[in-house]
Amino acid sequence: MTFELKGLVNLDDRKRMDELINFIKIQLDDESDKLALMSNISAFIMGSIRDLNWAGFYFYKEDELILGPFQGLPACTRLSLDKGVCAKAFCNKKTIKVDDVHEFTDHIACDSQSESELVLPLFNEEKVYGVLDLDSPIKNRFTDIELEGFTKIAKLIEEKIYEEF
Repeated sequence: MTFELKGLVNLDDRKRMDELINFIKIQLDDESDKLALMSNISAFIMGSIRDLNWAGFYFYKEDELILGPFQGLPACTRLSLDKGVCAKAFCNKKTIKVDDVHEFTDHIACDSQSESELVLPLFNEEKVYGVLDLDSPIKNRFTDIELEGFTKIAKLIEEKIYEEF
């Protein structure tokens, strides 16, 4: 199956997010391999959402968050649960939107170009098993459109991609 992401550049933010959700739904219906799904989902996100410098997954294993498939520069491989935006979203079981990462206590800078971050916990039933992490080189990058859209995406992912890591 071929996906054309180039046309998304000309759409407004809401339409772009709707198309991204549609791409992800199609991929989730067509593919069963979890690694392939997560890899393509992170690529779809990077290919369709403006002003991102990182999009990917971290999964809980052995009392820390371990790097999963992603798009962007190399990232921190292991994150402890006592600091950082990913750890806070994971531990609090809540989406965290940070408009300025430099004002976030204990922010972990895997990429010094990151200025804002959006992290969504991923659930299996009521247990968090990982996070979807998005970084931007622009402060205040994530709007209500992205918050709403990525919340929908996280729900879609949860329904299809769960595995004991």
